[in-house]
Order: sequence, then structure tokens, then C-alpha cells
Amino acid sequence: MLAAVLVAVLSPVAAAPLTPIRLQQLIDTTPSGGVLDLAPGWYVGPARIDRPMTLRGRDGVVVDGRRQGTVLTIEADDVALLDLMIRRSGDRADTVDAGVRLLGARARVEGSTIADCLYGVDVRQAAAPIVRNNRIASQTLPEQQRGDAIRIWYSSGGLYEGNEISDVRDGFSLEAKGNRLIGNTVRDSRYGVLLLYSNGNEIAGNRLLDDAVGVILIWSDDNRIDRNVIRAGRDVAGQALVLKESSDNRISDNDLFASAQGVYLDASPKQEESENVFTANRFAFDGVAVTFHSELPGNRFEDNVFSGNHADVVVRGGGTALSARWRSNAWDAFTGFDRDGDGVGDTPHEIWSWADRLWMDVPDAQLFRGAPALTALDFVERLAPFTEPRLLMRDPTPRLSAAATALPPSANRAPPR
Repeated sequence: MLAAVLVAVLSPVAAAPLTPIRLQQLIDTTPSGGVLDLAPGWYVGPARIDRPMTLRGRDGVVVDGRRQGTVLTIEADDVALLDLMIRRSGDRADTVDAGVRLLGARARVEGSTIADCLYGVDVRQAAAPIVRNNRIASQTLPEQQRGDAIRIWYSSGGLYEGNEISDVRDGFSLEAKGNRLIGNTVRDSRYGVLLLYSNGNEIAGNRLLDDAVGVILIWSDDNRIDRNVIRAGRDVAGQALVLKESSDNRISDNDLFASAQGVYLDASPKQEESENVFTANRFAFDGVAVTFHSELPGNRFEDNVFSGNHADVVVRGGGTALSARWRSNAWDAFTGFDRDGDGVGDTPHEIWSWADRLWMDVPDAQLFRGAPALTALDFVERLAPFTEPRLLMRDPTPRLSAAATALPPSANRAPPR
């Protein structure tokens, strides 16, 4: 884990000189637009930067906040923080004590390690920041008491790329629009990405592994979620992707695997005549691939792969998924034929509610999901139904089940370590 990698730099500054150097004094003597190159040493904060400048570190440079609030606060536009080791912020959640706070436009935080800080990077009404190729871990606290690695509030036009995040509360926490989260890794946290009232963001090429929830959208519309690898396998309730009252989102080419639930749709979409679109995703080895909280229309599933799931579709409360649009998905459970050889089944793929789906409507029955007794009861009911089964979903043009053993064309990535 990333936290283990950072142990050496969190111990007392063995490699740094015994005499601390006050970083604020050096910042105050750097001219506007200048570059402050730090030699190896122990620099103490907190410190503020109120003019455009570049603060650059190297191996052996440690910027220590001494447990007093936020370590570095960037108040000016066009400030760059490069190759720094930033550690030991305060631990107060009410003041959002962080390694770095960005308040100015076009700030850059690159190639740095932020460790033993409650929050990593706190971005507040700061336009077009770049936060790239950093390593971030929170303080050693229970998960609910940690801060977020990157917190983005009312800030647009940002690029957050290539960051390695572990052991925080949430990897990314957004109340913002128009940002790009590209190629990041988040491990062993609560939410990999949390979007709250956040529209028009792009989440692409990330690896969200062993978090409680991979990506969750709450009242968030018009987002693109593409080419991510998500395994929410940390506990029995892990969810790869959750949409709550969110509309017009596009989810494509993702690998959603080994989670208790691949996708959970709660009152989504919330707007009439809007639609959430799922295309070319792989749902593999999940407890449930797609769970609907209700029968709301407005979700479309096309060209996805469903493979090795315990259940492909579940609807809570006795409803069905017939109001969703299903087309050209590959189902490993499809048992039909393709006599004309066009790669499409001759008959629709249908999922019916038989006796073995009792656990959908009776939560306590989940204990017996997959048990031999329930499986035998289901087999007998299929032979001679004693209750009328319920049609849950229907894909009129299923692709052959053989295709369900492969990833979508654009999802050929190396498996997560």
C-alpha cells in the first residue's frame, strides 16, 4: 500500500538537518515570478504564497507543517509546487487542515508526496489547476475521521492526472463542474470518486481498487465515466458505481468487476426525458451486475458484457427493469441460437423472477442465495410453476454468449495488481 511506502518519510526527519529552516522567510524574499529552489533540508511551515512563483524541491527536501493547520496555502495565481515532500498538517476537520490549499487560478502541484496530512489538496474556487503525478495518503486515523485526498469545491477547468492515492476517506470529493480526473489510482478508501451536485466532469482511465464504493454520483448530471477499472471488493457491500438522482450521464468502456454490486441505480435519472447510457462496459464476477432501486425509466444498456455474475439484473421492491432499454448486450446466461450466423441471438434474452430470486424482495433471504435448497426449489418451479414468474428484463438482440468471455474492444488493459 502507498501508506507503507511512505513510512520512511513520516518518521522524524532522520536525513534532514537538526536545525529547522522557516520556509515563510524564503518565500517572502523570492520576487514575483521567481523560482525558489530548495536545497535538501527541513523546512517548517505553515507558509503562504501570495505572489506568482515556483517552489521546487528535490530528494531530501521536507516541508513540515508541525501539526498547525494547512502546510502550504496558495493565495496567488500562477503558482507551481514541484517535487516536494509535504507532511504533518493539523488534524482539524472543521478548518479542513490540508497539505496544500489552492485559492488562486492556474496553480500546479506536481510530482510531490503529501503524507500524514488530514486532507491532501484542498481546491477552493480556484480555476484551472493542475494536480498531477502526486502521492497522497491521509493521517493514521479511522476511515471516517480521515480527510479526502483531493477536495474540489466550486473550481472548474482542473486537470487531476496520474495521482496515486491510498488510505484516505475519499480519493476525490467534488462539488464542482467541468473538471477532468484522468489516470489516477485510488486504493483502500471509502469512495474512490464522490460527485455531489457536480455536472459536466470527465472521469477516465482511473483504477479504483478495493474501495467501499468506486464512483458515486449524487444529484450530478452530464458526466462522462470512461475506461475505468473498478473493483469495489473491500467488503461484502462494495459497489463499483452508484447513481442517485443523477441524469444524462454517459458510462462506457469500464471494467466493473468483483464487486457486490456493479451498478446501483437509485431514482436515476431524476429528470423526465433524460437518459443515463451504459455502453461497452464489462460486468464480471459481481454479486449483482445491475441493481435498480425502482422501476423508473431512462436507463439504456447497449453492447455491454455480462459474465460470471451471480445475478445480472435485480429490481428492489417487486418491480421490473422493463422500462430500461436493453440492446445488443452479451450475456453468458443466454441459451439461444444464432442459426443465421450474424452474431445476434435468434430469440430475445429474458430474465425471469423464479423462486431462487426470493432474496431480491426479502433481504434476510440473501443468506441462502445460491444455497442448494433454493436452487432445487427454483429447478422444480421451472419444471412445474406453482407461482407465476415475473419477467424482469428483455434484450431483443443479444450477442452470442461466447462474446461474454472477452473484454469490450477498448478495455484491453493490464489487470490490476
